[in-house]
Amino acid sequence: MAAPKKYSDELRAEAVLRYREANPRPTIAQLARELGVHPEALRTWVRRDEADRAEQADQAGPGPAGGLQEELARLRKENAELRRTNEILKAAAALFAAELDPTRRRPP
Repeated sequence: MAAPKKYSDELRAEAVLRYREANPRPTIAQLARELGVHPEALRTWVRRDEADRAEQADQAGPGPAGGLQEELARLRKENAELRRTNEILKAAAALFAAELDPTRRRPP
C-alpha cells in the first residue's frame, strides 16, 4: 500500500503552474514559502514537469507526420538500404577492376 501524499495533486499542479507562468520567475524557495510547501518538494515537481514536457516535445517530433521514433525508424531503414547498395557497388567495382587488370592471366 502506498504512503499517503503529503501534498494534494491540486496543490502540486497549482505550484508548478504558478512557477512556470510567473514573469519574472520567482526562486523555488520564495514560491515554496508562499505556498507553504518544502522547497525540495517544489523543486522536484518543477523538474518532473520540465522532463515530462521535454518528453512530450520529443514524441511530437518534427511536423505533423509523427514523432522522433518514426523519423528514427525511417532513417535506420534508409541507412540499411544505402549500406546494401554500397556493398553491391563495391562488389561490382572489384569485378570490373579484375577484368581490366592487365597482369591477370586469362584462361586460353
